[in-house]
Amino acid sequence: MDLKKGISFFGVFSIASGAMISSGIFILPGLAFAKAGSAVFISYFLAGILGFIGILSVVELSTAMPKAGGDYYFINKTLGPMFGTISGFLGWFALSLKSAFAIFGIAEIIYLYTGISPMLSGLILCLFFVFINIIGVKEAAIFQTIMIIGLLSLMLIYIIIGIPKVNMSNFSPLLSSGFNEILITSGFVFISFGGLLKVANVSEEVINPKRNIPLGMFSSILVVTILYTFITFILTGTLDADQFSGSMTPVADSARILAGEVGYIIIIIASLLAFFTTANAGIMAASRYPMALSRDSLLPGSIASINKRYNTPLISILITGAIIYLSLLLPLEMLVKAASTVILTSYVLTNLSVIILRESRITNYKPSFKAPFYPWLQIGSIILFSFFVIDLGAAAIELSLTFLFISFCVYMFYGRKKQNREYALLHLLKRISDSTLTEDLLEDELREILINRDNIEQDNFDKLIKEAQFYDVEESMDFQQVLEKVSQDMALKSGMEEVMIKEMFLQRQEDCNMAISEFLAIPHIVIDGEDKVFLHVIRSRKGIKFTENENKVQAVFLLGGTRETRTLHLKTIAAIATLVGSDKFKEKWLEAKTVTELKNLMILTERRRFK
Repeated sequence: MDLKKGISFFGVFSIASGAMISSGIFILPGLAFAKAGSAVFISYFLAGILGFIGILSVVELSTAMPKAGGDYYFINKTLGPMFGTISGFLGWFALSLKSAFAIFGIAEIIYLYTGISPMLSGLILCLFFVFINIIGVKEAAIFQTIMIIGLLSLMLIYIIIGIPKVNMSNFSPLLSSGFNEILITSGFVFISFGGLLKVANVSEEVINPKRNIPLGMFSSILVVTILYTFITFILTGTLDADQFSGSMTPVADSARILAGEVGYIIIIIASLLAFFTTANAGIMAASRYPMALSRDSLLPGSIASINKRYNTPLISILITGAIIYLSLLLPLEMLVKAASTVILTSYVLTNLSVIILRESRITNYKPSFKAPFYPWLQIGSIILFSFFVIDLGAAAIELSLTFLFISFCVYMFYGRKKQNREYALLHLLKRISDSTLTEDLLEDELREILINRDNIEQDNFDKLIKEAQFYDVEESMDFQQVLEKVSQDMALKSGMEEVMIKEMFLQRQEDCNMAISEFLAIPHIVIDGEDKVFLHVIRSRKGIKFTENENKVQAVFLLGGTRETRTLHLKTIAAIATLVGSDKFKEKWLEAKTVTELKNLMILTERRRFK
């Protein structure tokens, strides 16, 4: 069962923004200030630029393959199931850790004012977010949008009040920590922008993904980067260095100075909204990883089951909620570093995926947005994000390697047993070595994604084309020679003898010329038997001779079917005629480099559908 499309542009914007605006600005600035000093706002601005650079490739992949699982799906279809399994588990753990980070923030605020144990309130919060996500993605997205509107409004009020009261002397000296420390700190706070990956995870549920994914993600990172830069600038200008350094509630402390207890309460409310949006988006996105892994038989199939009432992955959401709750047991800084390490690794692999997919020249890789400055942007991103991973330290890398080992074991003992897996790296190797390594399984899968992405309505003719045998004839032939070439395949499809099927087509041509025009011929016969139909498609650039007048037919559709399939027979002829009459079909037919491109042309071209 497919997931229901219920996320609009505002949903994409809200999921991305809500996933970013949380602990990254309400808790992390104090820790970041201790590293970068008064230039902390520059670190946040640089992290925003890095986030923008990182998502260019993510957006390209998301518009080409809007599927649940996001970066897992991209990497699986690019580097193969082993890397896909590892990426899927790492992404699942990373977003779960980031959601746990947000729930930790809410639980701490509750503890501060009520004394309720953070583990108890954390459990209640996990159950709440699990429930919201189970009842539907549309409902979760609406809940997200309402919260993000309230959050952005409160943050804007804080900025308007705070800017005039900034003490510029707090910024002197500005670069006391050195530019290298500023850059390293931007890697530390990069987790603040990790929420952008969450949109890719729910891209299958986005309405009109070609437009709404790039528009929603780009507008989100622009708004959040500006917001983060201004807020950290105000924090530095309104808090003493001793008070700011290491503070776990820097924005609330600053708001108390700016507007007294009222300001403090407003920011507490804003921080709660922020944590709620991150936790909600986190469970929504993280739960799509196990679902995608299960769809590809890399986890038990039951995990991918969709609740019939709500059209949501029930089991996947429940498991993710449990992991998030258990993650609350980790120390805060370890939580941040481990999540950052995995998110940075995901950016490295997504940029590598773009390079491999483009160089493999897969026909059905058709993103509606293409990352600019290829391949230098991708190569630079891989180097830069790899540097940040190394810089986060051994402890975070060791924890990530633990997750990696678990993922590898799952693949070796479960997923490796699954067969018929095809990925872009094989296509690239095939192109380099000119060997037979692929069977176009990936092309077929990507074509189905394009059909779903572009909301192309399918009819019986489309199903017939997918099953049809295609031939690309290089030499000039007459109709009888064409029949000699394809009669064996037609005999297998029809259950008839080769000689008989050739005679029927030749007799049909003798009774009535099957060449509709100098370009097109649709030879068709009625065969014996029950519920059988076949279609064989031939492209000949040099032309096929039917008669003296029609001697350059370049598109031949050999159609056969039993009597009870007569209606489908007639609709197929009408569909072919409609398709061939579409704009520039002939030019595209002759320009197609492979039979895969011919099949794509027939399935993806806009035409009237016959039900």
